[in-house]
Amino acid sequence: MTRPIELERGNDMTRILVADDASFMRQMIREIVEAEGFEVCGEASDGIEAVELFKELHPDICTMDIVMPRRSGIDAVRAVVELDPGARIVMCSALGQEALVTEAMQAGAKDFIVKPFKPDSVISTLKRVIEKEE
Repeated sequence: MTRPIELERGNDMTRILVADDASFMRQMIREIVEAEGFEVCGEASDGIEAVELFKELHPDICTMDIVMPRRSGIDAVRAVVELDPGARIVMCSALGQEALVTEAMQAGAKDFIVKPFKPDSVISTLKRVIEKEE
């Protein structure tokens, strides 16, 4: 049975790692999720940094851009899932990246959101992934 998501201020906040090579995209996701009571516990600008921060921070959920320098989001998903098979990763893709989204889902991502972000869609996707996995 799934329990309701706790989005309270304090120690029970859902912790999110945001991985995107564009700082303005990280900021946009941060603003969307913090307005809903989530905590952004870390930000990564490439796939290598995303995997390292995931190991260090153990976030509840991670948003991961597909196309990033040094290590793609898809390769980063594979590495994170190897570390934690239960990792909850939501891919961020631009329109027209359907093949990459499919590959990311096969690598272990739980869902995806499409850029440009619609705040309601971002939040509903994150909540759905969290609820599904609890």
